Amino acid sequence: MNITSQIKQPIQAEMELFEKKFYESMTSKVALLNRITYYIVNRKGKQMRPMFVFLVAKMLSEKGEVNERTYRGASVIELIHTATLVHDDVVDDSNRRRGFFSINALWKNKIAVLVGDYLLSKGLLLSIDYGDFDLLRIISVAVREMSEGELLQIEKARRLDIVEEVYYEIIRKKTATLIASCCALGAKSVSEDETQVEAMRKFGELIGMAFQIKDDLFDYTDDAIGKPTGIDIKEQKMTLPLIYALNHCTDKEKSWCINSIKNHNKDKKRVKEVIQFVKDKNGLQYAEQKMLQFQEEALQILQNFPQSEYRDALSLMVNYVIERKK
Repeated sequence: MNITSQIKQPIQAEMELFEKKFYESMTSKVALLNRITYYIVNRKGKQMRPMFVFLVAKMLSEKGEVNERTYRGASVIELIHTATLVHDDVVDDSNRRRGFFSINALWKNKIAVLVGDYLLSKGLLLSIDYGDFDLLRIISVAVREMSEGELLQIEKARRLDIVEEVYYEIIRKKTATLIASCCALGAKSVSEDETQVEAMRKFGELIGMAFQIKDDLFDYTDDAIGKPTGIDIKEQKMTLPLIYALNHCTDKEKSWCINSIKNHNKDKKRVKEVIQFVKDKNGLQYAEQKMLQFQEEALQILQNFPQSEYRDALSLMVNYVIERKK
């Protein structure tokens, strides 16, 4: 049994029912919209986000049970996550998503933007219709932070002047905040204990940080991971291995490296040289060390909860995030 099946095992029934509810939450009276949402549902990814919602909820609830609020929370987070992916593909002018054609490739940008807006509004309305304002607050903060994180990254990429603290702020907002909100939602759907909700939010944030650093490291490896090596350098993204290398080199090396990223990022040979430079400066080792630190902190939080199959699955999830091959 592979690791994702192991993680899913304690929530198998919930995930199956969730898929039905998630599809229902997208339905519309517009045939074109239904055709597109059907296409989206049939090309789903690993569904890590709803898995976090259900595992946290089951770990915290007295009898290991979830309720309708848990399902709504999982649906809302998946609707909003899907909306951001659809919009991202438009922004990045990307024709592929998980090996399939993206919405904008098949139906053009205008329709893709409108579909993203539709999914976002469906997510917000799902919370409002049932009066889940506490859940809506958690989600709305995540949406705001994700936008801020993306814009902060764009602003900094223009000047290539990111320090480590700013990088953590970018990835916390861009990536970690959504996983943090999944865990907080799962907790909030079954528990009124704010200490528990905050502990799970922090747990999700730490996993999100580790997840993004793992993604950064993929840029420097030749494994078949679905994204070509050096893509971050070509896109002038300042990632942790690169930031570390730039902070631990001579002024001459630094200006060569920044010049390479700014003016020669389409030159394959030069990109390879930058990758080698980052490796030589121990950028990868440093980033890996930081990733393991976030992983350790996340596992520490789990130790404060009683042992259960749900806690074990969450521990597996933390390890999967940093051991995954893509």
